[in-house]
Amino acid sequence: MRTHLGQMVRLLIVFNLFLAGAITSLFAATPAAPIRIVVLGDSLSAGYGLPPGDAFPVQLERRLKEKGAHIEIANAGVSGDTTAGGLARLDWAVPDGTDAVILELGANDALRGLDPARARSNLEAIITRLKAKDIDVLLAGMMAPGNMGEQYANTFNAIFPDLAAKHGLIFYPFFLQGVALRHNLNLGDGIHPNGKGVATIVDGIMPKVEELIARVKARRTERG
Repeated sequence: MRTHLGQMVRLLIVFNLFLAGAITSLFAATPAAPIRIVVLGDSLSAGYGLPPGDAFPVQLERRLKEKGAHIEIANAGVSGDTTAGGLARLDWAVPDGTDAVILELGANDALRGLDPARARSNLEAIITRLKAKDIDVLLAGMMAPGNMGEQYANTFNAIFPDLAAKHGLIFYPFFLQGVALRHNLNLGDGIHPNGKGVATIVDGIMPKVEELIARVKARRTERG
């Protein structure tokens, strides 16, 4: 009788331990999903003329992971793309589940002398649609080349700070800051950054990207 009772007690203890472990596993915090960022841009961010590992999204992701960030960055850059092209492909370039977008478009509009009003309208449409999906945006500014004339340059260059202020975006004034017109940081065409040039861009934009990540984390916390 004592042996039978002892066995029952031991079985009850084992069952309780198993039940406690199951409850603990059930309510244990699951690992947070990585922050997913899409770089929606043109050849400057796509990595034109570079090995895959030197493209801006790849270098940026690598640097952030070295700093401990739990992040995934998708390259949605298309060489030659304009603001109109970015708007046209927005839905498939920025899939569901995206937390934030680094928006780098406009250089080709300026190089082709396209209407700044149209570029502004396209960028604003992109921003509006992203915000409607609760996607945070870092807007990377661009500057028109000097040969387009002062009036064109002033009108074009104002697009980016205006939109950033209007929509409360994180803003990096000039994507090619520290790289433009520097021979050693560009490919032979003098327009597209080489690997070192991309690294310089990453250095410059990093504080703004970290601000973007912080904004995403704050929004996740608010959602619970």
